[in-house]
Amino acid sequence: MKRRTFDGIVTLVGMGLSIFLFIAAGLLNWGYSFADSAVSSQLASQTITLPASTGNADEDATVTQFFTDNGGKPMSTGKQAQMYADHYLGYHLSKMPTYADASTASRSAAGALASDPKNAELQAAATTASATLETVFKGTMLRGTLLTAYAFWELGQIAKISAGAVLVGGILLLLLSIAGWLHLRRTPQEATI
Repeated sequence: MKRRTFDGIVTLVGMGLSIFLFIAAGLLNWGYSFADSAVSSQLASQTITLPASTGNADEDATVTQFFTDNGGKPMSTGKQAQMYADHYLGYHLSKMPTYADASTASRSAAGALASDPKNAELQAAATTASATLETVFKGTMLRGTLLTAYAFWELGQIAKISAGAVLVGGILLLLLSIAGWLHLRRTPQEATI
């Protein structure tokens, strides 16, 4: 095979791959933009304001600093959602019964009340158990939803980094293809591999 033919094939493949990488970088950047704006707009519409403190005296200093820095700000990033879910909601939910335990207690209190509907103590116990169940359910659901938003946001951040890496790879491959094309022009016609 002639050297010029081989160099031409390799140069064309390199150009094609660089175009593919540019397209991939554009798609990854679009994925990042979509994930970032979707999470930001959805979180902003919830109008959750971050507290300045979690109430946990045993938390890590970085957690305390995060809440001090973001206290009073509306939640708008995946990182804020993750910190709020794990360190604020997670801490307060850890002080409550699990959903299964709260559900069992609520059903038991409702059953006891059904056997004696006029009993004021049983009415108060059923009301308290039902309120605890509702609080645990809402807190657990909010925590899960916020962590899902965080995961989606984090995938966007990975796409952003990947877009940069793929773009650099595309540029490098383009430069190597141009160098191959210049080398091709200087290769003698009679050279073989």
